[in-house]
Amino acid sequence: MTSVWESLTVDARDPARLARWWAEALGYQVVTERPDEVEIRQSPDRLPGLVFVPVADGKERKNRLHLDLRPADREAEVERLVDMGARHVDIGQGDVEWTVLADPEGNEFCVLREREREE
Repeated sequence: MTSVWESLTVDARDPARLARWWAEALGYQVVTERPDEVEIRQSPDRLPGLVFVPVADGKERKNRLHLDLRPADREAEVERLVDMGARHVDIGQGDVEWTVLADPEGNEFCVLREREREE
C-alpha cells in the first residue's frame, strides 16, 4: 500500500495573503479559505495542494524544505516574482545555475534554468 501526496503545509503569519501570493505566482487558485487554513491548487480536483496555516512567530532559519520552480524563461520569471514582492536571498548557494528568492514572508524557493530539450 502507498500514500497519495495530499498537500504541503506552510506556516504563515498571514495565511490568506501568502496563499494568494503563491496562487498568483503559480497560476493556482484558492480552493479552501478558513481562519485556520487556506489551500491553493492548480484546480479544485488536482492534488497536491499548498496549505497555509497561521503561526504567531516569524521565520527564523533557512527552510529545510523548499519549492523549485522551472519556468520557460528564468530571467523573466525572476523579474515577475520580484515585481510581485519576492526578494533575492543568499543562503550560501555560491555560483549556481538557479536563482534563490524568498516569498513575502521569507520562505526560500529556487527558480531553475530552463530545462534542456531532449532530442
